[in-house]
Amino acid sequence: MFPALYAILDADQAGGPDASLARILSGAGVKLIQVRDKKASTRKLFDLSKRLVEALGHAGVRVIVNDRPDIAAMIGAGGVHVGQEDLTVEAAPKICGSTRWVGVSTHSLQQLREANLTSADYIAGGPIFPTATKETPELVVGLELLHAARQLTKKPLVAIGGITIESAEATFRAGADSVAVVQDLISAGDPARRVREYLSVAELVLSHRAGTA
Repeated sequence: MFPALYAILDADQAGGPDASLARILSGAGVKLIQVRDKKASTRKLFDLSKRLVEALGHAGVRVIVNDRPDIAAMIGAGGVHVGQEDLTVEAAPKICGSTRWVGVSTHSLQQLREANLTSADYIAGGPIFPTATKETPELVVGLELLHAARQLTKKPLVAIGGITIESAEATFRAGADSVAVVQDLISAGDPARRVREYLSVAELVLSHRAGTA
């Protein structure tokens, strides 16, 4: 089963891609973590990503590197996430290897349709809600995109953009298999407790969905 909580450690947010925070999230049940630093030099992103892989490698956590399949390959990461302006889904495995996951961001139903025809291991859709974690955010697509996307693809569907614990249940009910969370984990006074809250919501909704499928 695809991990229901996808933690994104973003260097622009307080805490950033910190190994100690990653260990806390992992210990609370997070199995999928992305390291993202849009402004970092290649060397800095390499070092950040390598530290996370080394810190989490024995904990069963899959570390995803944003944008850079070459770095993912060099550090033995679990995969790479590409956007609409990055290398294509089909090109990325030629660099990082076919055993690593490749995820792709989509911001419209047409982009999602196109992503569904690729070999992507999962598709991220959003921003579902307004978000301040990107300098040039895409237009908010809302839960409507998830509803429509769920009818179009059987690939794991990751909702991203402004998701909080208050909106998580509605997001899962709209069709998401996983929620990608940035700020709501980093800023939580007790990140481990917040992780458990997300996983509890996911279990409630996804187990019901499986039972009615």
